[in-house]
Amino acid sequence: MDRSPHSRTSDAVSHPGRAAHAPEGPVPVALVTGATSGIGLEFARALAADGYHLVLVARTLARLEETAEVLEDEYGVPVRVLTADLAAESGIRTVTGFLDRERVDVVVNNAGYGLKHSVLRTGPADLVALDRVLNSAVQQISWHAAHRMIERGRGGIVNVVSMAALTTMGAYAAAKSAALVFTENLAAELADTPVTATAVLPGFVRTEFHDRMRVDMSTMPAIAWVAAHQVAREGLADARAGKAVSVPGLQYKLAYLLAQAVPRPLLRGLSNGFRFRRLRRPARPGPHS
Repeated sequence: MDRSPHSRTSDAVSHPGRAAHAPEGPVPVALVTGATSGIGLEFARALAADGYHLVLVARTLARLEETAEVLEDEYGVPVRVLTADLAAESGIRTVTGFLDRERVDVVVNNAGYGLKHSVLRTGPADLVALDRVLNSAVQQISWHAAHRMIERGRGGIVNVVSMAALTTMGAYAAAKSAALVFTENLAAELADTPVTATAVLPGFVRTEFHDRMRVDMSTMPAIAWVAAHQVAREGLADARAGKAVSVPGLQYKLAYLLAQAVPRPLLRGLSNGFRFRRLRRPARPGPHS
């Protein structure tokens, strides 16, 4: 594909390119946070395959540029990058400011990480940073996106939450639970508009997530895993269908239904038992995506 000289900065920078599958009319634009690996990368791939021009958001410029080049070469769509650390309010403002200035038709809030230790072994600053990435950034980005999309008469917001939102497994689950409730409420508020909001609840997915936490997942049965591309595919399909909640994978659809019926004390016991068992094991090399 022909390329023009360009440079990249902390603001979004465009690569020249052509949309291979763009629909007639304005070419749709999708912004994806946490887009350089795992689930976020698969959302970007799925959207690019549908002809969306992309805006990728992550902390590391080098990885963003590498990912942008790969996606441009594979799908022939322009890809812009936006460096932003969503653990900082300034990083969140970078994204919300972009949304206020630029037309974006689909926003995928996917950026996230987990803690290596329990709540009481984690410093307050780390707890605040985690909540900012998993919850506050999701709410602020969604708020700005929703208002701009309503003004333009179209749009969709996809917030990647987690099945952990249904458990009591520490600060991660707490932040994800807040993001889930926020998204369900947002979907209800948007019901009479042309804009949708969908919370996607993945189960265990083979990405870098657990390796970064040094959590041993080697004994998890094969049935527990869902592929990242399946999460993206089902999540986007459910978002287009206007669903408020998307649970990829039949096994997790069943688990989601069961979780609604489990008494809270039993859920706490199951959650804590699983969490402590995993964190006490020494980490082993795991799969990467």
